[in-house]
Amino acid sequence: MNKHTNTVWLVAVLSVFGLIYLLGPILTPFLIAAILAYIANPLVNKIEALQLGGHQSKFSFKPSRSIATLLVLLLLLAVLIMIVLIMIPLLQHEFVQISQKIPVYLNAAKANLEPWLQKNFGVSTDIDPAQIQAILTENWKTTGNFAKNIALSLSNHGMAVIGWLGNLILIPLVLFYLLLDWNIFMQKISALLPRQLIAKTQEIASEIDAVLAEFLRGQLTVMVLMSIFYATGLWMAGLEFALPIGILSGLLGFIPYLGFGLGLTLAVIAGVLQFGNLGDLVPMLVVFGLGQLIESMALTPWLVGDRIGLHPLVVIFALMAGGQLFGFAGVLLALPVSAAIAVGFRHAKQQYLSSRFYLG
Repeated sequence: MNKHTNTVWLVAVLSVFGLIYLLGPILTPFLIAAILAYIANPLVNKIEALQLGGHQSKFSFKPSRSIATLLVLLLLLAVLIMIVLIMIPLLQHEFVQISQKIPVYLNAAKANLEPWLQKNFGVSTDIDPAQIQAILTENWKTTGNFAKNIALSLSNHGMAVIGWLGNLILIPLVLFYLLLDWNIFMQKISALLPRQLIAKTQEIASEIDAVLAEFLRGQLTVMVLMSIFYATGLWMAGLEFALPIGILSGLLGFIPYLGFGLGLTLAVIAGVLQFGNLGDLVPMLVVFGLGQLIESMALTPWLVGDRIGLHPLVVIFALMAGGQLFGFAGVLLALPVSAAIAVGFRHAKQQYLSSRFYLG
């Protein structure tokens, strides 16, 4: 009977994972909403617990769960709108600048590289900066017409755009219901657990919650601080495109070495084209070197800590595997799931080391 029960549980677990894999393409908005709900639920709980005016006051008011959820959603929406309003003009401005300066960069690159290539390899470049300048001059002004571009995208890729908009609308809807009933969901899941396993399960869940809370919120803070550091440092080094490269370097910092490597590569390329002198790259190299030291030796241990317990190689593999299996949603969930599995492995190791099989 026990063997039959174990077989049923194994089949059930494998069926659930198989179903998740098959439904992966439509699960993205639900997974994004679940991640946001997990992060935002403590704030909803705090707002719900507020007592405005005091218990003895005639105008005492205690927010309901629905009001607390709506306030948090409005806060998230305000943050998103603020980011969009800041980033779109910034990206448009930077794109226009790049379009106008590409011919200048090509002229500088041709002047510096062509003699060296001709001398050492007998290769001559066939780049016509004047022609590229004419093409860019003809088209760069249209980059600011976002309404026209959006209209063209809607007409040319109607179904894809409709699906994307559907997912975009679905995320806040799912997030609202998850935040509204999050504590109820947790209670119902707890009530379904086998009674002989509930104590151990709650202990493991509590550890996972602590790991994820520290990692997710701490990593977000590290990303923001490093974006500010890189953008400021590159600006002080005189790099024209300090802001987009600095922000990109900081925001991609959650993938080990990718933000640093990509940011450094882009900064060196932009610096060579802008300055034409390798000596002027030294301040940028110092910025990225200090950034790595500050992130790895100060910010990450302080804000994230070592409680996640994953080796950098495991992190890279988890991100690649998550992306391969579940796309963007897999990348989002790779590290939280890996951290949760690591907690489970630690408890399994403790059980193994105290088992009769190990002790003999």
